[in-house]
Amino acid sequence: MEKVSELIKEAVNADVEDFIHLAEKTLETLKREKGKIGRFEVISGLVKVKPVGEAIVVGDVHGDIESLAYILEHSGFLAKDSLMIFLGDYGDRGAYSAEVYYTVMKLKLAFPERVILLRGNHEGPEDLLPYPYDLPVQFKARFGEKGDVAHRKIRELFAFFRNAAIVEKRVLMVHGGIPAKAKSLKDIAQAHLTHPQQSFLEEILWSDPHEALKGVAYSPRGAGKLFGADVTDRILRLFDVKALVRGHEPCMEGFKINHNGKVLTLFSRKGAPYYNKFGAYLCLRLSETLENAEQLLPHIHRF
Repeated sequence: MEKVSELIKEAVNADVEDFIHLAEKTLETLKREKGKIGRFEVISGLVKVKPVGEAIVVGDVHGDIESLAYILEHSGFLAKDSLMIFLGDYGDRGAYSAEVYYTVMKLKLAFPERVILLRGNHEGPEDLLPYPYDLPVQFKARFGEKGDVAHRKIRELFAFFRNAAIVEKRVLMVHGGIPAKAKSLKDIAQAHLTHPQQSFLEEILWSDPHEALKGVAYSPRGAGKLFGADVTDRILRLFDVKALVRGHEPCMEGFKINHNGKVLTLFSRKGAPYYNKFGAYLCLRLSETLENAEQLLPHIHRF
């Protein structure tokens, strides 16, 4: 692939036909993803990642093309053999949503065995959309009268983004939170299929950890739940992992730790409309054993 600067320039200059064609090709790729693909295995909405090598983990980008360009440049992803795992919320809110989606799709097509795309609450199903939802307006402004076509096409793609990624005995990665009543990894893998009868997908996309809480409680977001450290402990034990890595929440420092060091939140963009001072991403050494998420702190890169 070309240099990061050339990739970003292509995304900025892409017209609506380029965007739609790229979305169609990416959709075909994701539809074909089943079973073993390089160093990971796709089981419906769950990605099992082998504990080998490195993964660059990216939190919410929300239309911030400059932050995405920085992460690509400084992580050295294009020149390495690392995986790149996106935790969702690529667009909406920020001014360059179409450009971020374009760049991410190019990465997936160029490196299908190295790029994993998780679903965020801003890529959720129609009954779980955030409010306000600016993406249709942004696409109209970016692409003119065909903006609605481009938006419909990208929404088709969202249904094939994955619910979660797991590294055996190490880390579970989701966008928002963990389903408090999940009984097996199958509940995670099939969360998009059991929605809305079950709340698993809603909790994966929308829930947040809370320190002063036992069990779950209503979320002020209006979707998902707030979950306590006891819920985190149970789910981590159930899935035989040591840490939860997630996005979803703006962090002034680019990251934060919750639940006795077991939950790491990454926020990988900065500036308006969140006005956080730093963004951050994680270079996860997949083979290293862990006891908690705090052990990942030396591998977080702030910018």
